[in-house]
Amino acid sequence: MTLLVTVFAAVISTVIWYKNAPDDEMKLSVLCWMFWGSSIMWTVDAVFEYVEIGAEFFRPSFEDMLNDTYLGISVIALALVIWIVVLLIKDPKGAVKKTLLNNEKNKK
Repeated sequence: MTLLVTVFAAVISTVIWYKNAPDDEMKLSVLCWMFWGSSIMWTVDAVFEYVEIGAEFFRPSFEDMLNDTYLGISVIALALVIWIVVLLIKDPKGAVKKTLLNNEKNKK
């Protein structure tokens, strides 16, 4: 489930990025790279787990599916937090700078 959740997030973010492809103002490419990287990581993990220990990858128990879903959602949440931090640091629309300058003017 972790693999499926991250692949869906990667596909959705890639479609949104591609729709606005010439202009990457909101840094969606960063989000795409994080989601595709995590998808590749989970794919490699699943293959090695299946080959080395013969894990029940195609017939998981309900508890395993639930845990993997929570893990996938946590990975997406962490990637979104990192993306927001990158967005705030890069400040493509100048909103943070404008807000900080307005606060400084109001204090004087």
